[in-house]
Amino acid sequence: MADSKRIPTTGGPGLVQSPFAGLSSEGLPPAPENPAAESAKISPAKSLKKHRGRVDILRVKAGRGGKTVTVVKNFVGIGLPEKEQLAKAMQRACGTGGTVKDGQIEIQGDKREEVARILTEANFHPVFAGG
Repeated sequence: MADSKRIPTTGGPGLVQSPFAGLSSEGLPPAPENPAAESAKISPAKSLKKHRGRVDILRVKAGRGGKTVTVVKNFVGIGLPEKEQLAKAMQRACGTGGTVKDGQIEIQGDKREEVARILTEANFHPVFAGG
């Protein structure tokens, strides 16, 4: 093998040119003396919680052998892991079983009020749809 194709692993020379050498702080506001105190101040606009969208809460009996199931659907911008977390919280609060199926959360029984409370705490806008 020829030594000319080998790459040296000794570390080589240090950084020759700094990418920040040409920057200037001229015209920038001065930095705060205590940055922790600045971050503790929260403006009123930031303290408002953003709603994460409307979700529909349905009571369904059809195709379930006469059993009532509460279905939560029409989630926008929420992944499967977060749906599973919400389902677990709903199951604990309602004291019943449930699952995440086809992008919907299904909770056993007519538990619409409890489910709506949990969704409101998670910044969703729950709407009772259907019968």
